[in-house]
Amino acid sequence: MKPARHLLQGLLVAASLLLTGAPHAQQTAPSANTVKMDSLRGGVELSKEVPVTGARQQRDTGVKDRDFVQQPPLVPHTIEGYQITKNFNKCMDCHAWQRAKEAGATKVSVTHFRTREGQELDNISPRRYFCTQCHVPQTDAKPLVDNTFQRARGLR
Repeated sequence: MKPARHLLQGLLVAASLLLTGAPHAQQTAPSANTVKMDSLRGGVELSKEVPVTGARQQRDTGVKDRDFVQQPPLVPHTIEGYQITKNFNKCMDCHAWQRAKEAGATKVSVTHFRTREGQELDNISPRRYFCTQCHVPQTDAKPLVDNTFQRARGLR
């Protein structure tokens, strides 16, 4: 009975796509009455590339407060041109425990030396090695859309 139900659901989905004019179901040329819609892409069609306009990274600013409890700290300096590969991590030039005091930088958190199983390592855990997965530079970028986000009550 289950295969028949799945077949029926598949047919219903296909029929609804055909009736609603899904893009892959309808291969017609756009007419002169095509509705233009403005979006974060600035009204550029999806089939065309949009040049990236980067936000300016702030240079050597004070550390910003966090907005939610588990938020990774923001990077208070530019990281443009920093290399982070499997063989080299530019961040460790200053943030490694051996160099942080001399560089005047924050030491890498002890949590970055633990494996998923909780085993303590003598070097950065591979899952924490690529810093920019979580830590991003502060920037002067304006919000893309209006929002009503408020910092966590405990951090206000």
